[in-house]
Amino acid sequence: MKKHYNIAIVGGGPAGTTAARFATSQGASVVVLERDREIGVPVRCAEGISKEGLTKYVDINPNWIAGTITDFGFISPSGKMVVFHSPTIGYILHRRLFDHALAEIAADMGAEIYTKAYVHGLRRDGSKTTLYLRHIGTETEVEADIVIAADGIESRIAHLAGFNTKLSPKDVEPCAQMQLANIDVNPNRGDFYLSNNWAPGGYVWAFPKGENTANVGLGISGKYAGNKSALEYLKDFVAEKFPKASILTTTAGGVPVAKALDKLVGDGLMVIGDAAHQVNPLTGGGISTAMAAGKMAGSVAASAVKDKDISAKRLSEYQKQWDKTIGKDIKRLYRLKEWAINLTDTDYEDIARSLDGLTPEQVTLVKIFKQAVKKKPSLVIDVLKVFAGF
Repeated sequence: MKKHYNIAIVGGGPAGTTAARFATSQGASVVVLERDREIGVPVRCAEGISKEGLTKYVDINPNWIAGTITDFGFISPSGKMVVFHSPTIGYILHRRLFDHALAEIAADMGAEIYTKAYVHGLRRDGSKTTLYLRHIGTETEVEADIVIAADGIESRIAHLAGFNTKLSPKDVEPCAQMQLANIDVNPNRGDFYLSNNWAPGGYVWAFPKGENTANVGLGISGKYAGNKSALEYLKDFVAEKFPKASILTTTAGGVPVAKALDKLVGDGLMVIGDAAHQVNPLTGGGISTAMAAGKMAGSVAASAVKDKDISAKRLSEYQKQWDKTIGKDIKRLYRLKEWAINLTDTDYEDIARSLDGLTPEQVTLVKIFKQAVKKKPSLVIDVLKVFAGF
């Protein structure tokens, strides 16, 4: 590990390694510091992403794909299913393999990557930042012109730099997931179970990873999180719907379902991915948005280093790019999320009944959400703008 790099990225997830790839491609010296022992471990993700959301940022390797999704099922509290044929192919990833591959691509471009590198402090001094870290039990320091915080929802780096990363309870979802085997699932359909008995203010997902295996998980709104944990809700759901399942893995964590941070940059500092709350607040999905932010931030950071101007004003080009593109949709999706967490089981049943008799090809996300927001027509424009084409 060298003493100085142009760019130090804290966090080796899709946001961090994508930022590393695009920064090194422009000639910057880059180090990625990942606190866990292995890139991609543990997997705290439903592992779903659209083909379009993936191919924008990387060429697909078939080895990453655990399942291909062409349809989605929405199951009401009484068990009525509405099937939607998606115009966009979806993938269920092997996230560990996928994250490894993104790191390997960045390394091939010239980025240095270190695991078991826990950054516990930083100090800004003029035109450089010193990172204090413990690498495999040894204390060391690294200097960087620019630091990119990509260290997840609990981002220590953004907090240490003075960014306000606090989340209100309603803007963070406790989640739990199991990989189940020996279950009956449609290998090409992702299912969503909607009931406040199963997941209050959220939903249950079942994403197939083969013929008889699936990621089954749920997120509950922090607004309703009380004496019962997300994992307890999941155990009850699995016992009800998949009583003969074998549980291969169990994970839990939190997902930010908030607006992105108002401030994404400072002098010599940028925040990306979950650390910046750059997650779809309606679904909790964040792989594609993380890579998008990584591409923007990595490219801007490398250009700023070349220009020898790492001021917040110069780095704000990243924030402008974000706000003009994905940031606008995130704000609309947040408004829809604020409405969705208050839906009742009666609302879910009404939506299912309104679409009864339609074929999967006739159902669209616009139809589903237009029906859902009929009691709040001010959201129709958000629906049309976000889901146009779906």
